[in-house]
Amino acid sequence: MVNTHIVVLGYMGSGKTTVSKKLETILNLPSYDLDHFIENEYKMSISEIFETKGQIEFRIIENKFLKILLNKKKKSIISLGGGTPCYHNNMDIILSFSKNVFFINTSAEILSSRLFKEKSIRPIIESISSISELKDFISKHLFERIVFYNQANYVINDDDKGIDDLCNKIVNKLNL
Repeated sequence: MVNTHIVVLGYMGSGKTTVSKKLETILNLPSYDLDHFIENEYKMSISEIFETKGQIEFRIIENKFLKILLNKKKKSIISLGGGTPCYHNNMDIILSFSKNVFFINTSAEILSSRLFKEKSIRPIIESISSISELKDFISKHLFERIVFYNQANYVINDDDKGIDDLCNKIVNKLNL
């Protein structure tokens, strides 16, 4: 059941939410951030859900809310959590609902530079003490996830030229 949702995926720090918000303005479409959608429904942060329910339960919740967003009749922009495509059969579900799935491909070097500044709000990396250690962590994580990310209809390379550049690349490839 292919519709015309625009789905944005990639690793944490790749700019998925920011790109989606900017696309919302450019395309005059509603945008949803899956993590924020879950947080609003549960009245808890993703970190708190992980802490109280565990990763397995979180991934079940995430799968449920992903389906809710994809089943919305009105065309929208959906930004995913970095791990969303990698669990259950989420990537198959996403691709069955949209032909506009975009992977923001950002290098481990750029990601580590961005994320090191905000590691205190990212529980998975808050204990990492150096940029080189963070880059190693991200590189390993990307290696595990890339097989899922690369299933997107479009791979948008992030050359660190900013959100406008990423949005222009996406708009130029849209299949509406």
